[in-house]
Amino acid sequence: MKFDLSFNVDKKALEALGIFTQSLGLNTEKAGHVGTHFDVMDKEFPLEKMITKGRVFDASHLNGELSLKDVDLSAVQPNDFVMFYSGILKKYGYGSKEYFSTYLELADELIDALIAKKVSFIGVDMGGAKQPPNHPKTDQYCADRGIFIIENLDNLDLLSAETKGSPFTVYTFPVHMSGFSGLPCRVVAET
Repeated sequence: MKFDLSFNVDKKALEALGIFTQSLGLNTEKAGHVGTHFDVMDKEFPLEKMITKGRVFDASHLNGELSLKDVDLSAVQPNDFVMFYSGILKKYGYGSKEYFSTYLELADELIDALIAKKVSFIGVDMGGAKQPPNHPKTDQYCADRGIFIIENLDNLDLLSAETKGSPFTVYTFPVHMSGFSGLPCRVVAET
């Protein structure tokens, strides 16, 4: 079974986010950060990370911060795509004020544990792994260690219910763009 984990961005969502301006056309700073994307933070996407093993953790019952004590990372392997389902996208809807102001922050110790395991990606169904102003700093911290954070994943609830903690295959296809601080991507899980 295949699950499209990419948020479907329609024209109305782009207009609401201010991606297009009447006089200038496309807002290039925001264009790379629309829908499901990762913040490349001056790095390049290595093609060997296009196909990975994935694991999803249901953290939708938590508030505030997701810490290392909340998840069992013992089965996580190097190069895995580790995803955290918070329920924020489903609850508030992409692009809403509540969506961009509500986070289940990943604790620093959890991020460091994932880095130590040498995962390829950390995925979340919210606007970032940390609230502003720590969001860019955390993205850069991970990118400097060869790990990208992929934001605004969709359907993690369905994937979590299907896999029940078992691993699955993930296909990640970033748009072939350069010079942007973020890259939109299509993410598909196969169980």
